[in-house]
Amino acid sequence: MSLIIAYIGKKGCVMAADKRKIGYFGDKENLEILEQELYNGDISSDGEFKRRADELGISVKITDDATKLKIVGNCVRGEVSTKGTFETKRRRVYGTSNGYQLVELIGSEVTSRTSGKTGIVIFGNNFAKKMAERLISKRLKPSSSLKSKGEMFEEILREVAAKTPTVGINCDVLKQEPNFDESQAQRHLNVTIDNDVKVLAKFRQTLTEQIVQQSIEIELAKKIINDGDIGKVVSIDGNILYVQLNDKTQAMDGNWKQLAAPGQNVIMFTESNDVKIGDKVTIDNEDLCLKKDKSPLKCDVILCSI
Repeated sequence: MSLIIAYIGKKGCVMAADKRKIGYFGDKENLEILEQELYNGDISSDGEFKRRADELGISVKITDDATKLKIVGNCVRGEVSTKGTFETKRRRVYGTSNGYQLVELIGSEVTSRTSGKTGIVIFGNNFAKKMAERLISKRLKPSSSLKSKGEMFEEILREVAAKTPTVGINCDVLKQEPNFDESQAQRHLNVTIDNDVKVLAKFRQTLTEQIVQQSIEIELAKKIINDGDIGKVVSIDGNILYVQLNDKTQAMDGNWKQLAAPGQNVIMFTESNDVKIGDKVTIDNEDLCLKKDKSPLKCDVILCSI
Protein backbone atom coordinates (compact mmCIF):
# COMPACT_ATOMS: atom_id res chain seq x y z
CA MET A 1 0.00 0.00 0.00
CA SER A 2 2.70 2.42 -1.01
CA LEU A 3 4.29 4.26 -3.89
CA ILE A 4 7.91 5.38 -3.66
CA ILE A 5 9.74 6.99 -6.58
CA ALA A 6 13.49 7.49 -6.39
CA TYR A 7 15.81 9.23 -8.85
CA ILE A 8 19.51 8.59 -8.42
CA GLY A 9 21.81 10.76 -10.52
CA LYS A 10 25.38 11.96 -10.68
CA LYS A 11 24.62 15.04 -8.60
CA GLY A 12 22.33 13.54 -5.99
CA CYS A 13 19.25 11.56 -5.09
CA VAL A 14 15.63 12.64 -4.67
CA MET A 15 12.76 10.46 -3.44
CA ALA A 16 9.03 10.97 -3.11
CA ALA A 17 6.65 8.72 -1.18
CA ASP A 18 3.01 8.75 -0.22
CA LYS A 19 2.02 8.46 3.44
CA ARG A 20 -0.87 6.01 3.17
CA LYS A 21 -1.18 3.00 5.44
CA ILE A 22 -4.04 0.52 5.28
CA GLY A 23 -4.82 -2.07 7.90
CA TYR A 24 -7.48 -4.68 7.32
CA PHE A 25 -8.85 -7.78 8.98
CA GLY A 26 -11.20 -10.51 7.86
CA ASP A 27 -11.60 -13.80 6.06
CA LYS A 28 -8.38 -14.79 4.26
CA GLU A 29 -10.07 -15.69 0.96
CA ASN A 30 -12.04 -12.45 0.90
CA LEU A 31 -8.87 -10.51 1.73
CA GLU A 32 -7.20 -12.03 -1.31
CA ILE A 33 -10.16 -11.04 -3.49
CA LEU A 34 -10.03 -7.46 -2.19
CA GLU A 35 -6.26 -7.22 -2.69
CA GLN A 36 -6.48 -8.56 -6.23
CA GLU A 37 -9.14 -5.98 -7.13
CA LEU A 38 -7.03 -3.24 -5.56
CA TYR A 39 -3.81 -4.20 -7.29
CA ASN A 40 -5.52 -4.65 -10.66
CA GLY A 41 -6.88 -1.11 -10.48
CA ASP A 42 -10.51 -2.29 -10.38
CA ILE A 43 -11.17 -0.08 -7.33
CA SER A 44 -10.46 3.59 -7.97
CA SER A 45 -11.51 5.55 -4.87
CA ASP A 46 -11.50 5.39 -1.08
CA GLY A 47 -15.29 5.31 -0.99
CA GLU A 48 -15.47 2.43 -3.46
CA PHE A 49 -12.77 0.62 -1.50
CA LYS A 50 -14.69 0.90 1.78
CA ARG A 51 -17.95 -0.21 0.15
CA ARG A 52 -16.28 -3.23 -1.44
CA ALA A 53 -14.59 -4.13 1.84
CA ASP A 54 -17.98 -4.00 3.59
CA GLU A 55 -19.45 -6.31 0.93
CA LEU A 56 -16.67 -8.81 1.59
CA GLY A 57 -16.93 -8.47 5.38
CA ILE A 58 -13.47 -6.93 5.67
CA SER A 59 -12.70 -4.34 8.36
CA VAL A 60 -10.38 -1.59 7.06
CA LYS A 61 -8.54 1.32 8.62
CA ILE A 62 -6.96 3.98 6.39
CA THR A 63 -4.42 6.52 7.66
CA ASP A 64 -2.26 9.04 5.81
CA ASP A 65 0.48 9.78 8.31
CA ALA A 66 3.04 7.02 7.69
CA THR A 67 6.68 8.06 7.25
CA LYS A 68 8.31 6.02 4.48
CA LEU A 69 11.33 8.25 3.77
CA LYS A 70 14.26 9.08 6.00
CA ILE A 71 17.66 10.75 5.72
CA VAL A 72 20.34 8.27 6.82
CA GLY A 73 23.90 9.58 6.63
CA ASN A 74 24.31 11.15 3.18
CA CYS A 75 21.59 8.89 1.77
CA VAL A 76 17.84 8.98 1.40
CA ARG A 77 16.11 5.78 2.47
CA GLY A 78 12.71 4.69 1.23
CA GLU A 79 10.91 1.73 2.79
CA VAL A 80 7.79 -0.31 2.15
CA SER A 81 6.84 -3.03 4.61
CA THR A 82 4.39 -5.89 4.94
CA LYS A 83 3.49 -7.34 8.32
CA GLY A 84 3.15 -11.10 8.33
CA THR A 85 1.94 -13.41 11.07
CA PHE A 86 5.35 -13.67 12.68
CA GLU A 87 7.68 -11.22 10.94
CA THR A 88 7.71 -7.94 9.04
CA LYS A 89 9.07 -7.96 5.49
CA ARG A 90 10.81 -4.77 4.39
CA ARG A 91 12.01 -3.50 1.02
CA ARG A 92 14.36 -0.55 1.14
CA VAL A 93 16.06 1.67 -1.40
CA TYR A 94 19.05 3.71 -0.25
CA GLY A 95 20.15 6.42 -2.67
CA THR A 96 22.92 8.99 -2.82
CA SER A 97 24.96 10.72 -5.54
CA ASN A 98 26.16 8.19 -8.12
CA GLY A 99 24.84 5.11 -6.36
CA TYR A 100 22.00 3.19 -4.77
CA GLN A 101 21.32 -0.16 -3.12
CA LEU A 102 18.14 -2.22 -2.83
CA VAL A 103 17.81 -4.19 0.39
CA GLU A 104 15.20 -6.75 1.42
CA LEU A 105 14.81 -7.83 5.03
CA ILE A 106 12.73 -10.24 7.06
CA GLY A 107 12.68 -8.86 10.57
CA SER A 108 16.18 -7.41 10.82
CA GLU A 109 17.86 -10.12 8.70
CA VAL A 110 19.02 -9.07 5.22
CA THR A 111 17.79 -11.58 2.62
CA SER A 112 18.76 -9.68 -0.54
CA ARG A 113 21.06 -6.77 -1.38
CA THR A 114 21.83 -5.38 -4.85
CA SER A 115 23.54 -2.20 -6.02
CA GLY A 116 23.35 0.21 -8.94
CA LYS A 117 24.83 3.47 -10.17
CA THR A 118 22.12 5.81 -11.48
CA GLY A 119 18.51 5.52 -12.58
CA ILE A 120 14.94 5.50 -11.33
CA VAL A 121 13.60 3.03 -8.77
CA ILE A 122 9.88 2.60 -8.11
CA PHE A 123 8.29 0.62 -5.28
CA GLY A 124 4.56 -0.04 -5.52
CA ASN A 125 1.87 -2.48 -6.56
CA ASN A 126 1.59 -3.29 -10.26
CA PHE A 127 -1.16 -0.79 -11.07
CA ALA A 128 0.45 2.13 -9.23
CA LYS A 129 3.92 1.29 -10.51
CA LYS A 130 2.89 1.03 -14.18
CA MET A 131 0.94 4.27 -14.02
CA ALA A 132 3.89 6.07 -12.42
CA GLU A 133 6.26 4.64 -15.05
CA ARG A 134 4.05 5.94 -17.89
CA LEU A 135 3.83 9.41 -16.40
CA ILE A 136 7.57 9.58 -15.67
CA SER A 137 8.48 8.51 -19.23
CA LYS A 138 6.38 11.39 -20.61
CA ARG A 139 7.56 14.10 -18.22
CA LEU A 140 11.10 13.35 -17.09
CA LYS A 141 13.70 15.84 -18.26
CA PRO A 142 17.18 14.51 -17.43
CA SER A 143 18.60 18.03 -17.36
CA SER A 144 16.10 19.28 -14.76
CA SER A 145 17.23 19.94 -11.18
CA LEU A 146 16.68 17.52 -8.31
CA LYS A 147 14.18 19.99 -6.88
CA SER A 148 12.22 19.98 -10.15
CA LYS A 149 12.27 16.19 -10.31
CA GLY A 150 10.99 16.03 -6.76
CA GLU A 151 8.13 18.37 -7.60
CA MET A 152 7.30 16.24 -10.67
CA PHE A 153 7.30 13.05 -8.58
CA GLU A 154 4.97 14.74 -6.07
CA GLU A 155 2.52 15.60 -8.89
CA ILE A 156 2.68 12.03 -10.19
CA LEU A 157 1.99 10.60 -6.74
CA ARG A 158 -1.14 12.70 -6.48
CA GLU A 159 -2.31 11.67 -9.93
CA VAL A 160 -1.83 8.01 -9.08
CA ALA A 161 -3.61 8.54 -5.74
CA ALA A 162 -6.64 9.82 -7.67
CA LYS A 163 -6.86 6.45 -9.45
CA THR A 164 -6.24 3.96 -6.64
CA PRO A 165 -6.87 3.92 -2.87
CA THR A 166 -3.60 2.03 -2.37
CA VAL A 167 -1.81 5.39 -2.64
CA GLY A 168 -2.55 8.44 -0.50
CA ILE A 169 -2.61 12.07 -1.64
CA ASN A 170 -0.26 13.20 1.17
CA CYS A 171 3.42 12.73 0.40
CA ASP A 172 6.99 13.49 1.45
CA VAL A 173 9.95 14.49 -0.73
CA LEU A 174 13.59 14.23 0.43
CA LYS A 175 16.90 14.76 -1.36
CA GLN A 176 20.63 14.48 -0.72
CA GLU A 177 23.44 15.95 -2.84
CA PRO A 178 26.86 14.83 -1.54
CA ASN A 179 29.90 14.99 -3.81
CA PHE A 180 30.54 11.25 -4.36
CA ASP A 181 31.97 9.39 -7.30
CA GLU A 182 30.74 5.85 -7.98
CA SER A 183 33.20 4.05 -5.70
CA GLN A 184 32.75 6.58 -2.88
CA ALA A 185 28.98 6.21 -3.18
CA GLN A 186 29.04 2.43 -2.75
CA ARG A 187 31.47 2.60 0.17
CA HIS A 188 29.25 5.14 1.91
CA LEU A 189 26.15 3.07 1.16
CA ASN A 190 27.77 -0.07 2.57
CA VAL A 191 28.70 1.60 5.86
CA THR A 192 25.38 3.45 6.15
CA ILE A 193 23.24 0.39 5.46
CA ASP A 194 25.23 -1.86 7.80
CA ASN A 195 24.78 0.65 10.63
CA ASP A 196 21.11 1.20 9.79
CA VAL A 197 20.38 -2.54 9.92
CA LYS A 198 22.17 -2.77 13.27
CA VAL A 199 19.95 0.03 14.59
CA LEU A 200 16.89 -1.89 13.38
CA ALA A 201 18.10 -5.08 15.08
CA LYS A 202 18.68 -3.24 18.34
CA PHE A 203 15.24 -1.61 18.12
CA ARG A 204 13.60 -4.99 17.51
CA GLN A 205 15.46 -6.51 20.45
CA THR A 206 14.33 -3.68 22.74
CA LEU A 207 10.77 -4.02 21.45
CA THR A 208 10.83 -7.78 22.05
CA GLU A 209 12.08 -7.26 25.61
CA GLN A 210 9.30 -4.74 26.22
CA ILE A 211 6.68 -7.14 24.90
CA VAL A 212 8.01 -9.94 27.09
CA GLN A 213 7.99 -7.64 30.13
CA GLN A 214 4.44 -6.52 29.35
CA SER A 215 3.36 -10.16 29.08
CA ILE A 216 4.92 -10.89 32.47
CA GLU A 217 3.19 -7.87 33.98
CA ILE A 218 -0.16 -8.91 32.54
CA GLU A 219 0.19 -12.41 33.97
CA LEU A 220 1.21 -11.04 37.38
CA ALA A 221 -1.62 -8.51 37.36
CA LYS A 222 -4.02 -11.44 37.01
CA LYS A 223 -2.64 -12.75 40.33
CA ILE A 224 -3.42 -9.63 42.38
CA ILE A 225 -5.47 -10.76 45.37
CA ASN A 226 -8.89 -9.13 45.63
CA ASP A 227 -10.37 -11.42 48.27
CA GLY A 228 -8.97 -13.86 50.82
CA ASP A 229 -6.58 -14.22 53.74
CA ILE A 230 -3.00 -13.15 53.11
CA GLY A 231 -1.23 -13.65 56.46
CA LYS A 232 -1.09 -12.85 60.21
CA VAL A 233 0.36 -10.19 62.51
CA VAL A 234 3.64 -11.37 64.08
CA SER A 235 4.94 -8.09 65.58
CA ILE A 236 3.53 -4.70 66.59
CA ASP A 237 5.43 -1.40 66.90
CA GLY A 238 2.92 1.39 67.54
CA ASN A 239 0.90 1.74 64.35
CA ILE A 240 3.41 -0.40 62.40
CA LEU A 241 2.52 -4.06 61.96
CA TYR A 242 4.78 -6.84 60.75
CA VAL A 243 2.65 -9.30 58.84
CA GLN A 244 3.88 -12.76 57.91
CA LEU A 245 2.54 -13.81 54.51
CA ASN A 246 0.83 -17.19 54.26
CA ASP A 247 2.02 -19.93 51.92
CA LYS A 248 -0.15 -18.68 49.04
CA THR A 249 0.85 -15.01 49.07
CA GLN A 250 3.82 -12.98 47.83
CA ALA A 251 4.55 -9.23 47.86
CA MET A 252 5.69 -7.31 44.72
CA ASP A 253 6.86 -3.74 44.15
CA GLY A 254 5.56 -1.39 41.45
CA ASN A 255 7.95 -2.91 38.91
CA TRP A 256 6.68 -6.42 39.65
CA LYS A 257 9.84 -7.46 41.48
CA GLN A 258 9.30 -9.77 44.42
CA LEU A 259 9.89 -8.07 47.78
CA ALA A 260 8.65 -10.86 50.04
CA ALA A 261 8.05 -14.55 49.39
CA PRO A 262 5.48 -16.72 51.22
CA GLY A 263 6.40 -16.98 54.89
CA GLN A 264 8.31 -13.69 54.91
CA ASN A 265 7.23 -10.44 56.59
CA VAL A 266 5.89 -7.21 55.12
CA ILE A 267 5.21 -3.91 56.89
CA MET A 268 1.66 -2.60 57.17
CA PHE A 269 0.13 0.39 58.92
CA THR A 270 -2.97 0.59 61.11
CA GLU A 271 -4.99 3.21 62.96
CA SER A 272 -6.61 0.62 65.22
CA ASN A 273 -5.70 0.34 68.91
CA ASP A 274 -7.02 -3.22 69.11
CA VAL A 275 -4.45 -5.28 67.20
CA LYS A 276 -2.96 -8.42 68.72
CA ILE A 277 -0.23 -10.85 67.76
CA GLY A 278 -1.78 -13.61 65.68
CA ASP A 279 -4.60 -11.49 64.23
CA LYS A 280 -5.34 -12.58 60.68
CA VAL A 281 -4.97 -10.09 57.81
CA THR A 282 -7.30 -10.40 54.84
CA ILE A 283 -8.43 -8.65 51.70
CA ASP A 284 -12.18 -8.19 51.66
CA ASN A 285 -13.62 -6.99 48.37
CA GLU A 286 -10.26 -5.35 47.44
CA ASP A 287 -9.92 -3.71 50.89
CA LEU A 288 -6.91 -4.70 53.04
CA CYS A 289 -7.98 -5.11 56.66
CA LEU A 290 -7.90 -7.11 59.91
CA LYS A 291 -10.17 -10.10 59.50
CA LYS A 292 -11.70 -9.87 62.98
CA ASP A 293 -13.22 -6.38 62.75
CA LYS A 294 -12.45 -5.12 59.20
CA SER A 295 -10.12 -2.40 60.57
CA PRO A 296 -8.40 -0.92 57.48
CA LEU A 297 -4.70 -1.47 56.87
CA LYS A 298 -2.27 0.15 54.47
CA CYS A 299 0.89 -1.12 52.79
CA ASP A 300 3.26 -0.11 49.98
CA VAL A 301 3.35 -3.48 48.21
CA ILE A 302 1.22 -5.41 45.75
CA LEU A 303 -0.12 -8.61 47.25
CA CYS A 304 -0.36 -11.47 44.76
CA SER A 305 -0.99 -15.17 44.79
CA ILE A 306 1.98 -17.38 43.93
